[in-house]
Amino acid sequence: MATDDARVPVWLDCDPGHDDTFAILLAAYHPALRILGISTVFGNAALEKTTQNATSILTAINKSHSIPVYVGASHALHRPPMHAPTDIHGESGLDGTNLLPEPTVPAITSIPAIDAAYAALKACKPNTAWVVATGAFTNVAALFIKYPDLISHIKGVSLMGGAIGGGFTNAVLGSVDGVPRIGNWTQFAEFNVLADPEAAEFIFSREGLKEKTTLVPLDVTHLVLTTREVRELLLYGPPDRRAAAEIDEGEEEEKKRKEQLAEGNEKEEGELARKLEEEVKQGRTTKLRAMLVELLMFFAKTYSDVFGITAGPPLHDPLAVAAILTGVGEQHEIPFSDVDPTAEGVAGAEGTQQRERYKVEIITEGTYEEARDGARTGQVIAALLPPGEEGVRIPRSLDINLFWRVLEECVARADEANAAAAAAERETEKGGEAAAGKKARQGCLRTTV
Repeated sequence: MATDDARVPVWLDCDPGHDDTFAILLAAYHPALRILGISTVFGNAALEKTTQNATSILTAINKSHSIPVYVGASHALHRPPMHAPTDIHGESGLDGTNLLPEPTVPAITSIPAIDAAYAALKACKPNTAWVVATGAFTNVAALFIKYPDLISHIKGVSLMGGAIGGGFTNAVLGSVDGVPRIGNWTQFAEFNVLADPEAAEFIFSREGLKEKTTLVPLDVTHLVLTTREVRELLLYGPPDRRAAAEIDEGEEEEKKRKEQLAEGNEKEEGELARKLEEEVKQGRTTKLRAMLVELLMFFAKTYSDVFGITAGPPLHDPLAVAAILTGVGEQHEIPFSDVDPTAEGVAGAEGTQQRERYKVEIITEGTYEEARDGARTGQVIAALLPPGEEGVRIPRSLDINLFWRVLEECVARADEANAAAAAAERETEKGGEAAAGKKARQGCLRTTV
């Protein structure tokens, strides 16, 4: 049954994943969004690990009781299971921190993920709900294959995946063994598309669906690097809202200490965790912020080691969430540009460029192994359509500073929710202790009488 809630309904499909953590956080705490549910998929780790990670993240941000998690696909639509990568996200999919809590609410296994997604999306008003996918596109394709009537009902689909190349943006995509690449899994393919190229091909070729699809490729996500300054923002908040803890050091020393922590150059194992623990104890930051920065530090190291990107890791997945805020109003929108900044406008004036839409094809030939050996399996081929023709939306840029500010505000809201929950728990414990004390005193009175 449709509700009068003005927020944008979102079904989030993900494979947590360091950057998926921030996609969940943004979707859960952005004031213009309402998460209907989360489905998990194989990808950054095996399905059981990505599911565990999703429920743990929700616990960390105090959303485990209000956002249900459903278990999705463990492998591609038509391919055998792939070996989960460990070079970027580690063995667990969320390596780099010991602060992730044990889940308080487990994933739901009694209902298939795509059935749960269909029911939740269908209950929304027509042309309001979005499906956002930040892992392999398997669940999304399976959803619309089984329930094609949903295509006309939803507002859109936003996908993080693929890579365009050819100077689509000025982002640095990195290199491996000295060879420049556009993909992040092979020279040509981005991981989410390569993981299930047939699922991607279905979405981009299905009439009615492709016109509602937004693709946020590596060319855009690599513009949004989690630099030292960004990590400091996420660790401490903006200067006008930072904790007012007493610090026995001068202003310059404090600034230097914070910058060094955000830089993450600790040599000894566990040194960063110890320093962040002290920051939490001193009230300078929160446990959630310390956890998020630890995850980003791990992510930064793997991106530097594997791709040679040293300014900071790109935060891919939350951009697929941010992209659905287009048109929600100036107060909540994070502007994305889907015009070519180098193209002349229709009338030759600034702001008159035609919006771009694309025909997208996916190379599906080849196995996972052949792709690693040089095949172009999973490569995205995007052809610009004539002006006015509908197709896949592939933005070229966004307001990056605003994105970081909005993301930090979502962290602040999660902090507030965690603090309120902790205060309520303390009150409950005090109430229980008072009741126990009263009962004990009554027992003593009965004994003396």
